[in-house]
Amino acid sequence: MLYYLYEYLTNHGIHIPGLGMLKYISFRAGMAVLLSLTIALVYGKRIINYLRAKQMGELVRDLGLDGQKQKEGTPTMGGLIIILATLIPVLLFTRITNVYIVLLIVSVIWMGAIGFLDDYLKKVKKNKDGLSGKFKIVGQVGLGLIVGVTMYFHPDITVKRKYADAKVVNRNNVEQNFMPTEKITVSTVPFAKNNEFDYSGILFWMNDKDAHEWAWIVFIPIVIFIVTAVSNGANITDGIDGLAAGTSTVILLALAFFTYVSGNIIFADYLNIMFLPNMGETTIFVVAMVGAVIGFFWYNTYPAQVFMGDTGSLMLGGVIAVLAIILRKELMIPVLCGVFLIELLSVILQVWVFKFRKRKYGLEYAQNNRLFKMSPLHHHYQKEGFHESKIVNRMVIIGVMLAIVCLITLKMR
Repeated sequence: MLYYLYEYLTNHGIHIPGLGMLKYISFRAGMAVLLSLTIALVYGKRIINYLRAKQMGELVRDLGLDGQKQKEGTPTMGGLIIILATLIPVLLFTRITNVYIVLLIVSVIWMGAIGFLDDYLKKVKKNKDGLSGKFKIVGQVGLGLIVGVTMYFHPDITVKRKYADAKVVNRNNVEQNFMPTEKITVSTVPFAKNNEFDYSGILFWMNDKDAHEWAWIVFIPIVIFIVTAVSNGANITDGIDGLAAGTSTVILLALAFFTYVSGNIIFADYLNIMFLPNMGETTIFVVAMVGAVIGFFWYNTYPAQVFMGDTGSLMLGGVIAVLAIILRKELMIPVLCGVFLIELLSVILQVWVFKFRKRKYGLEYAQNNRLFKMSPLHHHYQKEGFHESKIVNRMVIIGVMLAIVCLITLKMR
């Protein structure tokens, strides 16, 4: 919004000192993160008090965990803090007609609405099961479909790849090192030398022209799967104070770096990566969300004054998935979102092993010989006697290590 004001005034010959800073992505990104952090910190407390007044407190099931019942009544739906603190700076400082910004705003509202409906049914309608799992999946599939179709068909979503024999002649004219703009379903393969993978290659029985034309048959279902898996992973990770917020902050910071270098042709040339036109603007969105999550984290650290609920966890997972997809870094998700993956796998393995042992050895044996003492994995460590803060701190450290591994893939090929 403010960028368009700057353009309007400039086009009409009106020059206000300092307003020219708005043309720089780095300046607008800095202002966005400061504003989002301020909104989350200042108005977060008011939102928490409002939720408490409306009796939006968490109903805690007795799972036999230390300190569990003390959380009874802690306000939930705190994801509203993250959503508001993200969207306000984004609307103010980005070029909101940018296709990537539109996709991300839709992702925030879409997944936030699904999570909010689940929390609303639990807290207001007193439906302990909340929104049916089938409806959550339908919502996640719906967002994946929107993202996949947009990525494949929208004319503004393109890439510029470097020539294999590109040589820098003039640093101010690095565009000569890149091929013409292409509309292709290409992604980045981490740790590989020739690290570009085109989804049309899966249709190996077709000729190149037909494979590119029908690549959407492969690409869109994969996008749907990624959005569903990552949003569920983030949702499961949100089980103890600060865990989902802390790990999400690390992931978003890494994605912010990828966003900036992928949307800047000079950095893309230096790092020998794909240049993504129109991507630079997305940096403002990502850092705004980083500020919002850190501001929420202020109130969510142990002992938590508010929980993000499905309103926040489903939204964060969905946005992280969409960011990875538009950045052509979706194949890096198992590493970057390693904590989410471990948490999700711990639940899947717990159920699978229990069913297997029940079928082979009987119910009593299966109940007494579970793979984990409790799933997701963070509850297993609580049962082992680890304090919540220690579990969160160590998982965040693991998240930082995984993020660093992803960042060094820019050169380690």
